Formats: sequence, C-alpha cells, structure tokens
Amino acid sequence: MKRLILSVVIVMLVASAASLPFVLNPGFGQRPQGEQLTRVEQSPQYRDGEFQNQLPTPGYTGQKSMLTAWWEFLTARRDNARPAQPLPLVKTDLASLPVEQDTVVWLGHSSWYVQLAGKRILIDPVFSNYAAPFSFLNKAFAGDYPWTAHTMPPIDLLIISHDHYDHLDYATLKALIPKIKRVVTPLGVGSHLRYWGMDPAIIDEADWQQKISVGNDLDIHVLPARHFSGRGLKRNQTLWASFMLVSDSRKLYYSGDSGYGPHFKAIGEQFGPVDLAILENGQYDQDWKYIHMMPEETAQAAEDLQARAVLPGHAGRFVLAKHTWDDPYKRLAKASLGKGYRLLTPTLGEPVHAADSAQGFRAWWE
Repeated sequence: MKRLILSVVIVMLVASAASLPFVLNPGFGQRPQGEQLTRVEQSPQYRDGEFQNQLPTPGYTGQKSMLTAWWEFLTARRDNARPAQPLPLVKTDLASLPVEQDTVVWLGHSSWYVQLAGKRILIDPVFSNYAAPFSFLNKAFAGDYPWTAHTMPPIDLLIISHDHYDHLDYATLKALIPKIKRVVTPLGVGSHLRYWGMDPAIIDEADWQQKISVGNDLDIHVLPARHFSGRGLKRNQTLWASFMLVSDSRKLYYSGDSGYGPHFKAIGEQFGPVDLAILENGQYDQDWKYIHMMPEETAQAAEDLQARAVLPGHAGRFVLAKHTWDDPYKRLAKASLGKGYRLLTPTLGEPVHAADSAQGFRAWWE
C-alpha cells in the first residue's frame, strides 16, 4: 500500500511539474469559458467537444509513427532550411503611407499590414523573433526586423485567423493593445485576448459565414478554412478561419492557414472574382498534407477563388517544415506560369499598391 501511495504521489508530482509552464506562462492563453463557451458549443462547426473541418482532416498522414516523425523533424539536419544571408527588406514606415491608398505590406511569414477603405488593418502580427510559447524556440531568420508595436500607426482593425503561435503572439498583442480599435477573430480566439487584458467591448468573434461590418464601407466575412487550432495540450477548442474583406471598390481575401479543399471554389463562387488573394504557401509536407497546401495547390486555390492577383505568405521568416526556405517561392512561381492571375512577390516591407495592375516584383529569392 505504501508503494502504491508513493507511486501515485510521484505521478501527481510529475504531472504537476509538466503542467507548471502552462500555468506560469500567460502566453498559452485561456480557452473559452462561461458565455463564450456556450456560444462556442452552439456552433455548427463544434461537435464531440471540439471544432471540426468541413472534410475529414487528419493532422498527421505520414507512414512512420508520429513520435518518430516529430523526433526526426526536431533533430535531423536539413540543408538550406534557413537562408545564408538576411532576406532583402524595405524598411517601410507604415505610419507614413497615405491611408486613402489601398495598400498591402508583407511583414514576414503570415503578418500583413493592409490599408483598405481608409482603414489601417493588421493581420496575424508576430513581431517577436520567435514563433513558439518560449523565446528560445523557433527563432526567426537572421537579419534586421524593423517593425514593432511601437512603430505601428493606430490600428482600426486587427484580424486574427487562429490561435497558433506563428499567428497569435502574446508579446506582440500585449504591446499592441493601446493601438487597437477593433478586433475580428473566429469563435473562441477572443478568450485569449480578453485574458491578456484587451477590452472585451472591441472584440467581435464570428463563426464561418458570418459578416462583421466595420463602418459603412468595409465588411469582413469570416469564412471556412481547413486547419486546426490549439496553444496547449488540447486542440480545436477555438475556431480557425479565412476572411474576405469587401470595400466599395475592392475584394481582398486572406486564407489564414488552410489545406486545400472545396471551400476555395465555394468562396470563389460566392465572392469572385477576387481582386487580391493572400494565400498560404509554406510549411507544407506529405506528413501533414491536409492542413497546409503544397505550392501547386496554392495555385489551384487561386484559380478556384477567381483571383486576379495572388500574394503568397506563410514563409520567409520561420522554419516550421522540412522543405528548404526558398522551395515555396520556386514551386509557386513555376505553378503560376500561364495562369489567369498575377503572382506578386514583394520583398519584406515592400508596399503593394492594390490599384496598380502593372506593378511588378523581382524573384528576390534567386
């Protein structure tokens, strides 16, 4: 009996020690509770205790055991996973851009600054030099990174696509709170923001196929994506989404993170043609082929959306997959040849002028 009691005590101590970082680190956030949890549970996307995709979407599709695959991913040396030199960068002062000019600026990985309908919009900002719960993990590529919460202009709208660390960064969001006027997130994600001190009155959480109006001249449509969520041990307690931003003169789509699926064609039929589509193009692998698109699938998604122009993201700052750092750009450039859309490839910080259909960009990764 003494041995049994001792064993139970040891297990409890180990479990407590393992969970301690989650308790002490506010960056893990907080799952929906109370009224927010009730709203989550009423969503058609929430079944069997978690959010679900439209199609069956296994997170891991490899032939090896998941433990083996993770060990190899964490320990195997991969040539050219990071660029040998800092990536080219334009130190654009975002606050100085004429707000009446529709503009998109890539801030690395999946962070975007957008001006649309006279509003300043920030999407999935990660200004930290890591994309993980702890600063010693998943460091950004080497090189200067000039954008901080301090250098941001006042932000009329913050959009968060889902709660993974490379899209929702605790340090960045805490520092941005004084500058944010309004927030749109998928269901449940607002729980993290409220936990971190953001005013609940400015947060709009929406389900797929719901619309949030921002003033009289900008609508944000929250739309399906094919992915998953989670910042701790339990997945899919918050929703993930893509977004269509519709002004009087332009339609801009942001895919968030998404594997390929029929939702792209459905969105194209609902809203197309789309003037500019910001699409994920990186961090893919056959071992998780349903939750991130291969570059060839990104090209197909662009056609499904009836996109006139495409901006690729989800690469260029962090290593989250086994491919080389430049593989997404090479493959998408090849897959886009002869397609009906313009592939736009600005360097970090280089403004894209939405009304300029002749603006061109170089293949900076070569």
